[in-house]
Amino acid sequence: MKAMYQYEVAAKAGVSDKTFRRWLKPIRQELQAMGLNPRSKLIPGHIVEYLARQFCIDIETRPK
Repeated sequence: MKAMYQYEVAAKAGVSDKTFRRWLKPIRQELQAMGLNPRSKLIPGHIVEYLARQFCIDIETRPK
């Protein structure tokens, strides 16, 4: 899966960026262990995939 900006993942989830950041708070340490910098706006592909599974977000890998 490709890297995505935080606001892009939030949009795919149908929530605002602020709400998405709130969703990430409980799993912040786990995300840091996976390599996500807390101040990073670009989320690596393997973490995007994890978040999609964790929050049931439908993220298309290729355009229709």
